[in-house]
Amino acid sequence: MTRVACCQLAPVVGQGEANVAMAHSAWTAAVAAGAELVVLPELVTSGYVFASAGEAKSVARRADDELWDTWAAELAGSRAAVVAGFCEAGDDGRLYNSAVVLDATGVRAVYRKAHLWDAEKAIFTPGSAPPPVVDLAVGRVGVLICYDLEFPEMPRALALAGADIIAVPTNWPRTERPAGEHAGEVVIAMAAARVNRVAVACCDRVGVERGQDWNGGTAVIDQSGWALAAADGAVTVAAELDLAASRHKWVSPRNDVMADRRPELYGRLTGP
Repeated sequence: MTRVACCQLAPVVGQGEANVAMAHSAWTAAVAAGAELVVLPELVTSGYVFASAGEAKSVARRADDELWDTWAAELAGSRAAVVAGFCEAGDDGRLYNSAVVLDATGVRAVYRKAHLWDAEKAIFTPGSAPPPVVDLAVGRVGVLICYDLEFPEMPRALALAGADIIAVPTNWPRTERPAGEHAGEVVIAMAAARVNRVAVACCDRVGVERGQDWNGGTAVIDQSGWALAAADGAVTVAAELDLAASRHKWVSPRNDVMADRRPELYGRLTGP
């Protein structure tokens, strides 16, 4: 069993150093408590509601930022890995809404969000590379960011690529829902887990930022689509998952969710 933790935090635009300190405190505490995979929110080091591309650029970090080396060094001797959202300053001069995957050996992958939400399109360039599956000590970890999860092809692609779990740093804007119901985005994550037979760990955020509130929809979801842990407020939640179970795709003695696919019928899904 693998302990997966999500740290639901409240980063703030303009408080970069405080955001980094908060994120560091959260993930180190989670690892100290036994977590082997820790997921942090989208844009956790910078905050989300930027007034301009210039403001975002002022807090952007490179994929080879020394902060990642510092964090990786603190994972020495551990099997643990951290997935964290950040505002990336690309070598091409563009900004990307990205997620870094770290373990004791350093940066293992950087993924750039492919599907940008609303005002993000005024700040960021969408990523052009498919989401990665990173072979870590804890298992095979796929990465998406927020709105990416709402395109069924994305979690399906990661499941087909062999992901044991999909880590999803996210900032889900507050939406209304009936009392007692999960946020709609969490329902989507649960469905993605169930139809692909792959665990999903979504780490949302909290805290009103420039008038924007958030769903606080953090959830650790098993391969059957059940949310084993969910957050309420600025807290860390964790659950024990059998990540190897994601490699078994049967749902009945005669059904396997990957073997039963009929790709020859799905051509329109990849058309313009």
